[in-house]
Amino acid sequence: MISTVEVHGHRGARGLRPENTLPGFVHALDLGVDAVELDVGLTADGVAVLNHDQVLSPKNLADTGPVQPDDPDFPYVGKPIRELTLAQIRTVDAGGALLPGTGVPTLDEACTLLAPADLGLSVELKTDPTWTDEEVELFTATVVDVLRSHALTHLARILAFDWRVLAEARRHYPEVSRVALLERKTLMPDTRWLAGLSPADPVAAALAVGATAVSPEHAMTTPGLVEEAHALGLPVIVWTVNDHEDMSRFVKYGVDAIVTDYPDRLQRVLAAV
Repeated sequence: MISTVEVHGHRGARGLRPENTLPGFVHALDLGVDAVELDVGLTADGVAVLNHDQVLSPKNLADTGPVQPDDPDFPYVGKPIRELTLAQIRTVDAGGALLPGTGVPTLDEACTLLAPADLGLSVELKTDPTWTDEEVELFTATVVDVLRSHALTHLARILAFDWRVLAEARRHYPEVSRVALLERKTLMPDTRWLAGLSPADPVAAALAVGATAVSPEHAMTTPGLVEEAHALGLPVIVWTVNDHEDMSRFVKYGVDAIVTDYPDRLQRVLAAV
């Protein structure tokens, strides 16, 4: 029996190549993933660029030099993407020790690379409840404009912990699939992450906000959650799963897709099912 569980490469293939980089995506494509997941932020001059955190992190990024002498914003690593221009972010090295000299790509560049592959594209918008509604609207519009320019809206999914993004996408860009990200810390009582909805039943809340799929963290993914989501017509995309036993367990639960840093591991597990 061939498994129908999709393999989603987390930030490309994060365990094998530098995350959210073009070489990382090339490697994920070479491995034959069903979808590539990536994260985007918005620069001060309105460009969608790839990075997991809202702040440029020294964990995976390094400064190389200022974009111009005596730039008061330098060093850039450690600063929010929203406070830096594209030109400043272009100077940052995202390749680490494995692929030094690898830059931070724009969403447009990632789409140029990935569009010919004709596979799923999971785009997580990095916002939080401190963003204004207007900022969320602008960011969502910017991302969708890029997806439309590459004719990718039918293959793309917009992912968000901040469910205002999903509500905005449902209102104005219904052609793009919308994935409600679920984790325990955003589902606490009095949460500000769920666009005003109650976290008491997060799967039902996701449906109410207009999600077309749910993506729970692996620690909260139970057979009951999967059953409830499927009963409501919502596919389940569990993240981030890197252990062989966990992969096998979630396959048995009946999830629709697994997000992993190691697509090669997951493919071996699925081949053995």
